[in-house]
Amino acid sequence: MTLPAELTQQLTTWRRDFHAHAEPGWTEFRTTSAIIEVLRELGWETVYGPELHEDSARLGVPAAEVLARERERAVAQGADPELVEAMGEGFTGVLGVLETGRQGPVVCFRFDIDSNDLVELRDDSHRPYAEGFASVNDAAMHGCGHDGHAAIGLGLATVLAERKDELSGTVKIIFQPAEEGVRGAHSIVAAGWFDDVDMFVATHLKSNDGKGNIVTGSDGYLASTKFDVVYTGIGAHAGGDPEKGRNALLAAATATLNLHAIPRHSGGASRINVGVLSAGEGRNVVPRRAVLRVETRGQSSEINEYMFERAKDVVAGAARMHGIEHEVTVVGRADQEAPSSQLLPYIRACFEGTPGVAEIRDSGGPAGSEDATAMMKRVKECGGLATYVQIGMDTSWGHHTERFDIDEDMLAVGVESELKIVLGAAEFLDSLGRDHGEPVPPEA
Repeated sequence: MTLPAELTQQLTTWRRDFHAHAEPGWTEFRTTSAIIEVLRELGWETVYGPELHEDSARLGVPAAEVLARERERAVAQGADPELVEAMGEGFTGVLGVLETGRQGPVVCFRFDIDSNDLVELRDDSHRPYAEGFASVNDAAMHGCGHDGHAAIGLGLATVLAERKDELSGTVKIIFQPAEEGVRGAHSIVAAGWFDDVDMFVATHLKSNDGKGNIVTGSDGYLASTKFDVVYTGIGAHAGGDPEKGRNALLAAATATLNLHAIPRHSGGASRINVGVLSAGEGRNVVPRRAVLRVETRGQSSEINEYMFERAKDVVAGAARMHGIEHEVTVVGRADQEAPSSQLLPYIRACFEGTPGVAEIRDSGGPAGSEDATAMMKRVKECGGLATYVQIGMDTSWGHHTERFDIDEDMLAVGVESELKIVLGAAEFLDSLGRDHGEPVPPEA
């Protein structure tokens, strides 16, 4: 099952190209264009643009002027102008579909493709800079490994196309936009692309977890809600007639202090963070506008909902206290969703024996948040099995830092192991006692 040397090198080439042209959520025009071109060359059907998404379910989409600027930049950096035009107002990402023409299960993989809002380190101690593939885009950096995920997805598409005659059923690969901020999965789910999936696997490279260590069912992710608050007050001369003003900055500051004072939940881990407070125009002007960017998290969806509901109460109370208007906009969300326990022994077996794999665990993972849980949830609701796989790396710096880099050796581990997942899927699902095309019985 070892990959040919040419494909192993191609994985690195893809990854470094994506890294050098990092694009944040809903602006992945060049990245999506490049992926579509490879999939088409391999003979995969592609679904992209508005057809991929339910528009009303998209969250946290940038302003039209931002999207226009990013489309222009993508074309200047080599993206196909027709493909970019088809993506319109940020309908990025692509679904690749490989139909074998033989009856069998629908197996689906998710790889996210967006970058972080980070300024990458410009220093020879940072390998991407020293070797010439650091991001050329301002304030955009692949600081979480999604460049590697996109490369794994293309590698998997390559080997599956080559071995199509050995497969049955249908394989789907989702190259998902806007995972950062847990924004991009919901509109793809709402469009119905997961309703027929028998087996779903999401994949993530993980720093500082030991090279080759695998988690077959990452279950540490927290439910989360990301929201923005806009306070609108009344401006006034701070010295001449301050009583005529309504201070939006004070409302935002009051809310910030009291949001962090929300009692934590006894049922499990709970989190809240005000990451941004922006307000004011001048030293001698009563601030008429303020913006908060906030997130809540919870060990369960119920705990997160408790935190979010209390947060809305605090935000509204601060507005009333200072006599101003406020608006809350949800810009991202994620549920907590457990992997299907029935699936984990099979995923373990597919990683066992793959060169580069070390320890394999069936649970664990980071305490961040992930919108692939929306995909997992929908697959399970429709009777399928779903899990989230983590591939460990020995790296010096953690995710979402300006020094982050991946271990490119792990790209081949992902491709080889997930090829085995597809090759054995029909037999495994048959062992559960169902006919292809019929829902997998839900877990007790």
